[in-house]
Amino acid sequence: MQEKFDYVIVGAGSAGCVLAHRLTEDPAVKVLLLEAGGADLDPLIHLPIGVGKIWKSRLHDWGYDTEPEPNLANRRIEVMRGKVLGGSSAINAMAHMRGSPADYDRWSANGATGWSYREILPYFMRTETWVGNGKSEDERLRGRSGPLNVRFTNTTDPISEAIVEAGKAAGWTTSEDINGSQAEGFALAQSTIHRGRRMSAAVAYLRPALKRPNLTLQMHVLATRILFEDNRAVGIEYLEHGQAKVARASREVLLASGSINTPQLLMLSGIGPAARLEGHGITVRADLPVGENFQDHLCVNVGHRRKGTSPLQHALRVDRFALSLLEAFLAGTGQIGRAHV
Repeated sequence: MQEKFDYVIVGAGSAGCVLAHRLTEDPAVKVLLLEAGGADLDPLIHLPIGVGKIWKSRLHDWGYDTEPEPNLANRRIEVMRGKVLGGSSAINAMAHMRGSPADYDRWSANGATGWSYREILPYFMRTETWVGNGKSEDERLRGRSGPLNVRFTNTTDPISEAIVEAGKAAGWTTSEDINGSQAEGFALAQSTIHRGRRMSAAVAYLRPALKRPNLTLQMHVLATRILFEDNRAVGIEYLEHGQAKVARASREVLLASGSINTPQLLMLSGIGPAARLEGHGITVRADLPVGENFQDHLCVNVGHRRKGTSPLQHALRVDRFALSLLEAFLAGTGQIGRAHV
């Protein structure tokens, strides 16, 4: 007998974890969360320093690369997207930036109703528990009781403050809080780290929600098609161990599969550019420019050799590191809850 849900969410990444958490606050609502990846048990996910190994070995991601880029010597550039509980929030650099207030105001002025900085600021504040240093006048713009812990990335290494002061001496703008009113300039970075561990969306939002009986998580399942009745989405077809299965939603189907997999699923379901879909033998349900104008930003690393030692070297003593690995693994095993692997 097929179990029925009020909501079916596709993707347990940053957005999917938040949706699962918020929707299941109502005990009368039944939610199914589908995730193509597996549990975030790898200690490298939870230890911030593990991100280097994750990136180098392409762990827990979909393996996407761009087509050869003509303006970059025809190189293929990696486009890492998380394939694990927490999605990309489980494999990213943990840098926390809201974005420039001016950008949101421009969106609003161009017709994105409800997206001005003033209107979205309360939601930014609700997401976070900010661990600041009390120096910024913008502390009033930071949240104090949200599920996501945010802190300055590095406050123990004197080189951090020295870099900001050097930028200031060179005549550049500086900011005491890049997530306050001044988002541009030399500033101390901020990260989603709590007690030395990565604070992914799975840790902040999904782990508490999995304690609720009205949330079901299924991992290692791949969504292949949205099911429709007339023009209404009523469910998801997905593969589990190679077998096609169906999950039905009485209220809504919510796609939270990221900037690549969400448009892909829409196009597989007949929503997208008609010519392209017909070329793949897909029946067109709606001729829309889905998947077009995708853009990403370049990132260039600049490295320097420092004189002397750093606090990080002390923290990387073998005994400290081994203990942190064990603690990170045990933390991961405690967050699966009601899940079907």
